[in-house]
Amino acid sequence: MMHNVSHGRLFFLSGLSETMNYRVALFSLTLLCYCFIVLVNVALIVIIILDKNMHEPMYILLCTFCMNGLYGTTGFYPKILWDLLSPVHVISYTGCLVQALVMYSFACSDLSILAVMAYDRYVAICRPLVYHSTMSKQRLLLLVCFSWVTPFCIIGTNIILTSTLKLCSPYIDRLFCVNWVIVKLACFPADTFINNIVAYITIIIYVFHGFFILWSYVYVIKTCVNSLENRAKFMQTCVPHLASLLIFLVTILFDLMNMRFRSNNLPQTLQNFVAIEFLIISPVVNPLIYGFKLTKIRNRILGGITFKIK
Repeated sequence: MMHNVSHGRLFFLSGLSETMNYRVALFSLTLLCYCFIVLVNVALIVIIILDKNMHEPMYILLCTFCMNGLYGTTGFYPKILWDLLSPVHVISYTGCLVQALVMYSFACSDLSILAVMAYDRYVAICRPLVYHSTMSKQRLLLLVCFSWVTPFCIIGTNIILTSTLKLCSPYIDRLFCVNWVIVKLACFPADTFINNIVAYITIIIYVFHGFFILWSYVYVIKTCVNSLENRAKFMQTCVPHLASLLIFLVTILFDLMNMRFRSNNLPQTLQNFVAIEFLIISPVVNPLIYGFKLTKIRNRILGGITFKIK
């Protein structure tokens, strides 16, 4: 047993131990996936920034969503690509805490941005007369800051508490560092009491985010039932949001269940996929959903492709 691993400054990640025979193929697929994520997200961000017709709350929030996707994936893919080429999979104590901060703040920011998007659609469809005054540039800036800064501060508090623990094992049975897994390495479980309280408070905060999103869309759907125009607006702008929310919730719930009820009977490869699916599916699928569903973005993409062909 090791006492206070934080002084040792190294963690060993064992998530890749059973897949190293295929590391060249895995490296190629992972690199391709990361390049595609960067390409589609950057393309959407650039399109929105360059087109002044898209300088509206909905598109600015979408731009924020894509930026957050790049932030989260950058915290994972460069490290996993390095590990696939390395015979030893280690990460420094500080690097592990930083990676845990990035992973958790990325997921929480995603939910916060989806909550702001739901509020934006609620105001646009249920209270259209006050939409421009309610979603002013100043308020939009505050909401964007809220969706980024608040998760970072909340998760930062969790990570600071984790950094005070004495750890008795340097081994993490994951592909990347996760705060809950690090906390479970504590020498004395009694020392994690405050960590658990703050973690439960964090969960409650983001469960309320989920209820707020649900409440917003219940009102939106009730408003759209009797209006053909609102139904068309709902199908055009709300369906992508709901699809993104569903993808996010499914991937995060699978990961949480995997951590909480982890079974040694499951193949390591399947456990790895469950752990990283929120870093693959959401960043890839979300830009595609919005790119094909939102008319302005679709027309801009098709216009660019047509121009290049000519």
